[in-house]
Amino acid sequence: MARFARCAALVATALLMAGCSGSSGDDDKSGDGSGPSASKPTVTTPGLPASLTSQKLDWNRCKATATGPAPGGEWRCATLRTPVDWAKPAGETMGLALIRSESSGSSGERVGSLLFNFGGPGGSGVDYLPPYGPTFAKLHERYDLVSWDPRGVAASEGVRCRGDKEIEAAEAVDTTPDTAAEQSTYLKDAVDFGKGCRKSAGKLMEHVSTTDTARDMDLMRHVLGDERLHYFGISYGTELGGVYAHLFPGRVGRLVLDAVVDPSAGMVGHAKNQAKGFQRALEDYLKAAGQNPEEGSRKIVDLLERIDAEPLPTSSGRVLTQQLALTGIVYPLYSKSSWPALTSALEAAQSGDGTELLVQADGYNDRDPSGRYGTTTHSQRVISCLDDKERPTAEEAKRLLPEFRKISPVFGESMGWDTAGWCHDWPVPGQFENPEVSAPGAEPILVVGNTGDPATPYEGARKMADELGKGVGVHLTWKGEGHGAYGSGSDCVDDTVDEYLLDGKVPDDNKVCAS
Repeated sequence: MARFARCAALVATALLMAGCSGSSGDDDKSGDGSGPSASKPTVTTPGLPASLTSQKLDWNRCKATATGPAPGGEWRCATLRTPVDWAKPAGETMGLALIRSESSGSSGERVGSLLFNFGGPGGSGVDYLPPYGPTFAKLHERYDLVSWDPRGVAASEGVRCRGDKEIEAAEAVDTTPDTAAEQSTYLKDAVDFGKGCRKSAGKLMEHVSTTDTARDMDLMRHVLGDERLHYFGISYGTELGGVYAHLFPGRVGRLVLDAVVDPSAGMVGHAKNQAKGFQRALEDYLKAAGQNPEEGSRKIVDLLERIDAEPLPTSSGRVLTQQLALTGIVYPLYSKSSWPALTSALEAAQSGDGTELLVQADGYNDRDPSGRYGTTTHSQRVISCLDDKERPTAEEAKRLLPEFRKISPVFGESMGWDTAGWCHDWPVPGQFENPEVSAPGAEPILVVGNTGDPATPYEGARKMADELGKGVGVHLTWKGEGHGAYGSGSDCVDDTVDEYLLDGKVPDDNKVCAS
């Protein structure tokens, strides 16, 4: 049932593998845009009690998480208190798990804190940042590297909507129903999932929106002692960064948005974008493999139809369903380095063995060999269904299917049905049609688009740059493959981003990196 959209945190992104509008009345346009230094006062957050604005973070050795051992070395963890309900800032609070590694350079060279969000929504920054450390070594010389588990995620009161056995059982649900009985089962499973989320999250389910998290980020900025927010957002993290810029344009420091979500799209628009992006990436893969894209796509469609009729056996004793096969195809498309694994898995599946595609699907679904599943998709669904106001019915989804099939013969059917199933009969109403990211008066924000990005198609970067506003959104293009550009092998991209973050050098708008 996991939607592919905005799900970078679930997958090994390129970095590792080589509704949110609101009042902008909170912004403060003080400061000169040069970045914080130890001698400058921080911009305060008005309206918050001193118990929040004056809190001191207690940085200690990190503890092991459910997904792995505690990071060692220079990494330290702390808890930030933030309001559960931002409409009642003096009311009940909750804890957000933070992780930090202090700048490795001299104190005089330090720019400030650099916050990271790796996508999802639902990705654990506490888990994901330490493995990225080598990728950000140059930035680390002048920045404290900081990330966090957003509200409703992992160590920050993370949501778990169903148990491992229930998740595995749901893998048998047909997500492209062909009969009335299959449709009924599909929608019932969606309702059951939502009920499980409500039971787990309780009233927090109404307070995990992107806007809530953007406000958490501003409190985080203040408590960390920074005048302005310096930020690196990937995939969904770009949407979060855009919403922050809209709410607090005067507090924007140096923001990089990489693998950009289209801010003009609602639920159906995101699904169409995803279908287009994955089909484009698949065709690039087929061309590189020496195949005709149209013929190669048709062979894969035929394979998926056979699997739909009769799931494939695997060496584990589990079976490969159509949805798992689709997921197993999607996962290697996130990085060009994984294309050979996709070739091997497809060849095995064509011969009747679903083992390799199941391994790929398990990687995407965060399933370990013992059968335990991660909860990123749970948090993702809770957050996105609170953000997204659009709620297409099953009949509306059926009417959309021809258009989805035209966009992508391989992924269109699944993505079309997903518009009805993802937030079907959700316990909490959605808040927005699409996120508001306009940020008049903000400092220039670097928006990086990759022409071959499967999960957040290239066109979204141009739309984000345009919606941020003239003189704010600065568009950088990389002619590459995979999800995300920075750290993916392009010296041009890496140098441009580094110069912007380290020295404040803003590149020309529409700069193109061909390698």
